[in-house]
Amino acid sequence: MNIELDPIEARVIGSLMEKSMITPEHYPLSLNALVNACNQKSSREPVMDLAEREVVDALERLQSRYLVREKSTFGARVAKYHYRLFNDEIGDFRFSGAERAVVCLLLLRGPQTPGELRSRAGRMYAFAQVDEVEDTLEALRHYEQGPFVAPLARQPGRREIRYTHLFGAATPDAPAADHETTSRRAAAAPAPGEDLAERVTRLEQRVADLERVLAGVAGSGSSSGDP
Repeated sequence: MNIELDPIEARVIGSLMEKSMITPEHYPLSLNALVNACNQKSSREPVMDLAEREVVDALERLQSRYLVREKSTFGARVAKYHYRLFNDEIGDFRFSGAERAVVCLLLLRGPQTPGELRSRAGRMYAFAQVDEVEDTLEALRHYEQGPFVAPLARQPGRREIRYTHLFGAATPDAPAADHETTSRRAAAAPAPGEDLAERVTRLEQRVADLERVLAGVAGSGSSSGDP
């Protein structure tokens, strides 16, 4: 997947998605309706106060990447907007109703737990159990054109793991990967200009070093146990 959305673009796409599901009779949205949807005080985290020009600029960027299009009926005096992120005639992938609701919520409200997603889905999709949300998240993680979502590191004092979307809009409160995971990734990552043979040699040396350390620890333990 190679779809990058900034925070305003994510809010625009999320708002279009939400209104297409909960008020289809008023969809596509006019510019005025879209600005109001982006600036809603409820069901939005964070709450934004976008000017019309900011929304127009975001729409123009999205239209240039074929992620939104103007879709007005014949004779209409007001332009209306329709998202094309997925489930579009030219799109590369299709989301189910459950997947669409989860992606929409993550775009509009940032990282959330499966339980939060289930309780907030409301009129977009009726999840029977939290397990159904978890299954949907796993499907989005392993989508052929994805992944579209990812789990975040568990926060202190919280039992459930939160998930975030992977459409590029930064989430300031998203915790970084834990230190152990970061260290493993850094150790395994190739150095600049390093080819495969050099990388294999470096990793083999690390394994040998670790084996010597472990052998030393085992030897020390045996010695301390002798009479």
